[in-house]
Amino acid sequence: MDDAGLVEPPTVAEIAFADLGLNRPLMDALNQAGYKHPTPIQKAVIPPALRGKDVIGQAQTGTGKTAAFVLPFLSRWRPHKLKGPIGLIMTPTRELAMQVARESEKLAPSRRFRCVPVYGGARMGQQLQGLSKGCDLVVGTPGRMLDHLRRGTMVLNDVRYVVLDEADRMLDIGFRPDIERILRKCPQARQTLLMSATVPDEIKKLVNRYMTDPLHLNMSPNVLTVDKIRQTYITVDDERKFDLLKLVIEREKPRQCLIFVERKRWADNLYKRLDRVAPNVAVIHGDLAQSQRERIMAGFRTAEIKFLIATDVMSRGIDVSDISHVINYDLPNDIENYVHRIGRTGRIGKDGVAISFATPEQGGMLTDIEMTINRLIEAEVIDGFEAFKARPKRYDPPQPPPMVIMAPPTEEEFGVELPPEEKLGTGATNDEPTAAGEAPEDTFGAGLEGEVSTQLDDPPPAPTKKPVFGKSQRRYSSRL
Repeated sequence: MDDAGLVEPPTVAEIAFADLGLNRPLMDALNQAGYKHPTPIQKAVIPPALRGKDVIGQAQTGTGKTAAFVLPFLSRWRPHKLKGPIGLIMTPTRELAMQVARESEKLAPSRRFRCVPVYGGARMGQQLQGLSKGCDLVVGTPGRMLDHLRRGTMVLNDVRYVVLDEADRMLDIGFRPDIERILRKCPQARQTLLMSATVPDEIKKLVNRYMTDPLHLNMSPNVLTVDKIRQTYITVDDERKFDLLKLVIEREKPRQCLIFVERKRWADNLYKRLDRVAPNVAVIHGDLAQSQRERIMAGFRTAEIKFLIATDVMSRGIDVSDISHVINYDLPNDIENYVHRIGRTGRIGKDGVAISFATPEQGGMLTDIEMTINRLIEAEVIDGFEAFKARPKRYDPPQPPPMVIMAPPTEEEFGVELPPEEKLGTGATNDEPTAAGEAPEDTFGAGLEGEVSTQLDDPPPAPTKKPVFGKSQRRYSSRL
């Protein structure tokens, strides 16, 4: 019943699914699946959805939203002769589409119920075969749904029930134009449900345009993360992250561990390094073929894969219940992604550990995360580990010795009487004029008081060049 969320969703013990008005065949399927009591979001969403109301269900992941929007459709479903589909569920990722499809098939009230998942990165053959036979529910990503609409292999004339799951995430990754094209092809006489952790302005525009008098049910808690998850961070240089990761793995000895990085290329590089020193390592991101991603997820669910390196796009489709540790090798740029990342651990009442690696420049980002989750993240230090690379000492060039100005020689220093022409600074000179108004011969700087001639020491001044621009004459028309 958990839809890849934070923890196994709390249930309302005094309320049973039978009290929500679900039909008998569906109740039999719920009992067989072991579902006894609804979660708060299910208790709030199912009754008005059964009455045909448009509903906005705002809740964090891990609160049972999948069953909240699937059960009303399954309860109102009846066998029909339409080619269909009559239900349409849009999700942001392929993994989430497969998860919702599995949930729908598991809770189906009849063997005649047919669900077809459609998503990119997989062969079209099986999807085309399922659509051609006719189906009741299509679950998939907006891009692949549009592909089928363009091919004419899927028609939405019979759709009566539409769900936008993880709507905020779909808008974040640029699906809004595709969503609107799909909604415009659906009949106006339909019921629409929108499930989202947040309701920003972009989602409100979709609500106002494509929903009719929706009921907004906000079930988001004030604190986004559960208390059973131990959250810490370690400050470390980028160059030392891998060495720190090895020490953390050796110290924590996780049952299963998710390691999140920001970019696909970084994920591949980390996989190549970690695979040499740790057992059962795998990497998953959007560039891998869908068949390969499915094999990796199957291996992670069966614990054949112990360490899984993933990007944020994958965080919402991982529904493994035995993950003991989440390591944020790179801090996410989006704070909401931090919540989704650490929500992969601490599920079904188990304790979980979330460790984040933060560079010295990311102190402000950590503060923003703490303010969002309304909780301080503890700092920790691993004894004996040098988290920071030694910085080279600053080089200060040697200073030249101070200039010493020698005083002119005196008669005492030489021990003899200097000739008049060598007595510098004594007032004895030979520059007295020979005639009134005439300068003496062989003198320098005659008539320039307080100035020293540089005719011998300095080169002659360069001739003045005419300016290239700004000539005084006007050369252009005044109209310009």
